Amino acid sequence: MSTPYPFTAVVGQTDLRLALLLNAVSPAVGGVLVRGEKGTAKSTAVRALSALLPQVDVVSGCRFSCAPTAPDPACPDGPHEPGPGGLRPARMVELPVGASEDRLVGALDIERALAEGVKAFEPGLLADAHRGILYVDEVNLLHDHLIDLLLDAAAMGASYVEREGVSVRHAARFLLVGTMNPEEGELRPQLLDRFGLTVEVAASREPAQRVEVVRRRLAYEDDPAGFATRWAGDEHEVRARVVAARALLPKVSLGDTALLQIAATCAGFEVDGMRADIVMARTATALAAWAGRTDVRKEDVRQAALLALPHRRRRNPFDAPGLDEDMLDRILDEFPDEEPEPEPEPEGPDDGGPGDGGPDGGPGGTPPQEDGPQDPGPSAETPEAPEGGEAPAEAPEAPQPAAQESTGPEQAAVGAAEPFRTKMLSVPGLGEGASGRRSRARTAHGRTTGAQRPRGHLTKLHLTATIQAAAPHQKARGRDGRGLVIRKDDLRQATREGREGNLVLFVVDASGSMAARQRMSAVKGAVLSLLLDAYQRRDKVGLITFRGATADLALPPTSSVDAAAARLEQLPTGGRTPLAAGLLKAHEVLRIERLRDPSRRPLLVVVTDGRATSAGNLGGRTDSSPRELAGHSARLLQAGGVASVVVDCESGPVRLGLAGVLARDLGGPAVTLDGLRADSLAGLVKNVRTAVTSTASPHSSNNRRAA
Repeated sequence: MSTPYPFTAVVGQTDLRLALLLNAVSPAVGGVLVRGEKGTAKSTAVRALSALLPQVDVVSGCRFSCAPTAPDPACPDGPHEPGPGGLRPARMVELPVGASEDRLVGALDIERALAEGVKAFEPGLLADAHRGILYVDEVNLLHDHLIDLLLDAAAMGASYVEREGVSVRHAARFLLVGTMNPEEGELRPQLLDRFGLTVEVAASREPAQRVEVVRRRLAYEDDPAGFATRWAGDEHEVRARVVAARALLPKVSLGDTALLQIAATCAGFEVDGMRADIVMARTATALAAWAGRTDVRKEDVRQAALLALPHRRRRNPFDAPGLDEDMLDRILDEFPDEEPEPEPEPEGPDDGGPGDGGPDGGPGGTPPQEDGPQDPGPSAETPEAPEGGEAPAEAPEAPQPAAQESTGPEQAAVGAAEPFRTKMLSVPGLGEGASGRRSRARTAHGRTTGAQRPRGHLTKLHLTATIQAAAPHQKARGRDGRGLVIRKDDLRQATREGREGNLVLFVVDASGSMAARQRMSAVKGAVLSLLLDAYQRRDKVGLITFRGATADLALPPTSSVDAAAARLEQLPTGGRTPLAAGLLKAHEVLRIERLRDPSRRPLLVVVTDGRATSAGNLGGRTDSSPRELAGHSARLLQAGGVASVVVDCESGPVRLGLAGVLARDLGGPAVTLDGLRADSLAGLVKNVRTAVTSTASPHSSNNRRAA
């Protein structure tokens, strides 16, 4: 087994380490969500935390880690006889993004359950993580149904597996830690709220600290065991401090003043529900225990708010997490502590911890600081830290590609109008893409529509079809009892229909014909509304803009809709209208994405007034007019089976109807900006119908319904 990187050797990241240690002191806090750019020691710190947790006493041979002094009465391996157990280190279990439901919660042997009435249960990762840490890297990429199962188990402290009348329950209490890069997509607000604390991390911009990161990392890679030995003393001190804080935690008093401060803070920041109040109370109590105190003070409540509230204040995916600290201080000043504690603060077992305390957490309120020049050797984050920290600093400096110098007169970007709830746009047919909420698809979850022989491991038994398959053979198989004689060939897998997420590719006209200030503001508001809808339906999104002589891929397909919103906000307008170039760019992007992810079906949303005044940069073709080129490009997309919709932005008393012509060439409907609203009387756009030939997408050609 490789030597893990020491927790106390991580440079900086004070809030991250504090949040992890508070959960180690009090798992009831509810876990940590770590958000940040790549290369910032997120995974390194989480993996190092398990070494600081006390060992656990378990019943020998129990696969569910029952405690000998208080075994779970419903343990599938029980009942357990009284007796001594054995000590083992706390586990750190990783949940892969591609894990199946059976791997997470465990699996029943359905064949034995039906034929023998035996609850043969194979534990999953939730059982392995009981009384330890469950770590989900890239939690924002995990399927929604797995996140729901995971958070339900974390909230109830137990995992339930129920299938075809067979039920198994076991304890599942663990410290839940998730990490994510917001550039790759956001979690739903409901799921954000289920994480107790959240921390934003970023690479340091201080050269001296970055040098120390590299120095420690290189030293660790040269000699992992020797590096860990040099930090063993600091690790032991923090481990002892965690044990002492756990012992002190039941003695900490949460007074009425602290409760008023917590309630006023949550009310002042208009946080939904009561979970934030409870999490803040538990966090403030853990902070006091970590500081070696038995009373909760204002600085504990303040630090708890900074960790527990930022992710709960988001109203939509485009709101950046954060908290107004000046407002927080004003609220807390209205409820001053009743009296300062005259007694000296007990420090607990952290004497001599390098740099303990920190500037922003009060006495003992932050984890040990070892960033100073105490150890010439190493420690660190990840090898990518020096590189990953540069990109965000450069992003604001290049909002638009340099190619726009020749696009003609340019008008400054205008803000988007207020977003609204849009009508549902979906791809026709039946797909097999990633789970989502837009188009019909064969999925692992949803309503049962039929049965088939299982291809590989059986996951969803169709009980009726299985019994029907086995019934004619009971006499030949010598059945003489009440139970059915079931064989593997009798088992039938349930086929289910649910919803999938799609790739929604926006092609936005940014030419001079769209440049009227109020008009472009309305267009951006409509696209922003569609982006919100894509976020809620778990789609990937991409953004192409065209103006002047070129079409640019402003945002490659991604799950981060807030990145698309940021690019849209910076979009200037002006120049001629190379509609054909925009459509051909969309064709190329979709071709590449089809190779990368063939199961994810695309939905093309073209936002334009339909004018085409420039051929653009199409290899010098001059034999056709811009309008004819646009028609050829649109029919090329239709022939490829791409579902499309045109958002008609034409306004004024005289309308040319060019967007409608474009929609016919694409084989999809046209909808006006007003008609896009869900409360519009113009008629609901339920499905984007395309006249797809027999050579269209294999996921839709055999399942097309009549309009």
